[in-house]
Amino acid sequence: MISPELVVCADADQLAQRAAAIIGQAAAASIAQRGRFTFVLTGGSSPKQTYERLAVRAVDPAIDWSRTYLFVGDERFVPYDDERSNYGMARRELIEPAGIAGDRVFPMPTDRATPADGARAYAQTLQQFFDMPGGGPMPVFDLVLLGLGDDGHCASLFPHAPALQVNDTSVTWSPPGTLPPPVDRVTLTYPALNAARQVLFIVPGANKAEAVRDIWQNDAPPIERPAAGVRPQSGRLTWLVDKDAARLLAAR
Repeated sequence: MISPELVVCADADQLAQRAAAIIGQAAAASIAQRGRFTFVLTGGSSPKQTYERLAVRAVDPAIDWSRTYLFVGDERFVPYDDERSNYGMARRELIEPAGIAGDRVFPMPTDRATPADGARAYAQTLQQFFDMPGGGPMPVFDLVLLGLGDDGHCASLFPHAPALQVNDTSVTWSPPGTLPPPVDRVTLTYPALNAARQVLFIVPGANKAEAVRDIWQNDAPPIERPAAGVRPQSGRLTWLVDKDAARLLAAR
C-alpha cells in the first residue's frame, strides 16, 4: 500500500488549481498507458471550482475528453434536474461546458422504483463497461474524486451506516445521513473505491477541520469517520485541504 499524501493549500482557489492539475496529469498518463481515462466525479459544493477549471481546459496538460469516461461516486435519489442531484451539478459545471459527449457519461440511475434497484442497475453498468464477470473483481477506476462531509463521510458512506459493511458489490444504497439533504442515496462501496488506481480528496473549509484532524491525527475508525476507510490497495491516495480545513492539525 502506498502511503497517503496530505497537501495543504493556501486557499480554496489554490486547492482547485492543484486538483485540476492532478486530474489532468492522471488523464494524460491513463490515456497514454491504456487508451482511456475513467474518472469518478463527486458531488456537493467542494468540486465546483475544480470542475470550472476542467471545463475551460485550464489544465496542463489539457484532458482529451473524447477518450475520457465519467462516472459518479454517489447520487441522491432524486431526478437529475433536481437541484440536489450530484450528476445535475456535474452536468451544469463540467459536462455541458466542456462539451463531453453523452456516450462518455454514466450517471447513477435515479428513475428506478427504489434506490436498491438503482444500485443494482449501476453495478451492472460497471460490470458491462469494465467487462467483468458477475460476482468477480471490482472495477478499477483510473481516478476517483471525493469530497468530505462535516461528519467525516465520503461518497454516501455515512458514520455507522450499514453501507460501510458492504463488501460483495461495487454499488449499494444508503438511507439519509445526519446531514442534509434528507434523501436516500446510491453509492460506490469501499471495495470499489479502494480498487482505484488513484483517489483524490478535495477538502476546503473550516467546517471540515475536526473531521480532517480526526482522520489524519487521531486515527479515527471508519465507523466514526468513514473517509478513514478509503485506503487504495495498490493505488495512490492524495488529500488536498486548504488552510482552514487543516487548522486543527499539529504542525507537520
